Amino acid sequence: MTQVLVLVGTLAVATAFGLFWRARQGQVRAARRSALPDPLLDLVDPASPVTLLQISTTFCAPCRQTRVLLSDLAAKTSGLRHVDYDVTEHPEVATSLGVLRTPTTLAVDAQGVEIMRVGGVPKRDTLLAALRPHLP
Repeated sequence: MTQVLVLVGTLAVATAFGLFWRARQGQVRAARRSALPDPLLDLVDPASPVTLLQISTTFCAPCRQTRVLLSDLAAKTSGLRHVDYDVTEHPEVATSLGVLRTPTTLAVDAQGVEIMRVGGVPKRDTLLAALRPHLP
């Protein structure tokens, strides 16, 4: 009987954690206001009001999905630019930004100041709604 209770308890905890993790995927969060490292600051276009800076790795499947989504969104939205930065060879860049998983998307203004960030694959409509006040 004890083994059954342990099994049921383990399943309940795992399910609760999975639901919590899934709910946080793609949510727009407040900026951490960390300064961008030089390699990333060089990617920011001062002529673009908002740059979506995608932090990804080589073998990340959700990164590919995010790349397609963000590229399409930037192509269809005035004042929005998308740049993908692979941290596979540069883990110190991810560490300096507090990025613990990929993909992570940072929305930065023309000066390179972080506006917001999204962990996981962004939800298109939610991201666009959050970016609206920063776009022309």
